[in-house]
Amino acid sequence: MMRLKKVGIIGCGAIGTLISNAIEKGIIKCDELILYDRNVERAEKIRDSLHVPVTVVKGLEEMLRLKPTVIVEAASQQAVKEYIDRILTENIELIVMSVGALLDSKVKSEKVHIPSGAIGGLDAISSAMTAGVNEVVLTTRKNPKALDMNNREEKTVFEGSAREAVRRFPREMNVAATLALTTKPEKVKVRVISDPKVERNVHEIRVKWKHGDMQFKFANEPHPENPRTSALAAWSAISLLKKILEKHA
Repeated sequence: MMRLKKVGIIGCGAIGTLISNAIEKGIIKCDELILYDRNVERAEKIRDSLHVPVTVVKGLEEMLRLKPTVIVEAASQQAVKEYIDRILTENIELIVMSVGALLDSKVKSEKVHIPSGAIGGLDAISSAMTAGVNEVVLTTRKNPKALDMNNREEKTVFEGSAREAVRRFPREMNVAATLALTTKPEKVKVRVISDPKVERNVHEIRVKWKHGDMQFKFANEPHPENPRTSALAAWSAISLLKKILEKHA
């Protein structure tokens, strides 16, 4: 008997909503969607907008009893820290959006998946890391409103390590965390610029490695409901979720 494919989503904000809509449109094929948000009205709002089978649960244990194939964390670093061990004990695949939570985590599991998020080129950076990376420099430019600021001139608001960037900007610096996990945290230097001239979230990455240099630039539209999040981050989760579900065919 074929096991039903079920997707659990923890966190029903901008990313959770976009993933749910991708299931509604058939971009992601699954038999049931399971939603959990501490604000149950947000989960119910998504459920009421969809035609696919949806169950709203009041906690993680209720979600686990429904045996999801994959759970997508789209809530917060705190949610990852609270739930990751419990999810893995049930042998369930987990996609982590709040990547910063994994920087100090000792969890090692093939069931934990990290989407590429708002950037790309991670395969090349990982390959370079195998040979030897000297330095990774991430420069991120965001509109002040994405950083809860109102400056009218360009302003550097942070320069430092990836770890500190993730601590200072837990919702905005998942790119720094992803780079740190792809290489090593101590290799990644981060600069955050509040720039009223930009409307997109701009990430420039420069990598110096043993046999050359790499440069990447990504200018992504912010998610319309959450300017802190690039739309590409949500779509990278959708792409990863599709691959994992296809593996369970």
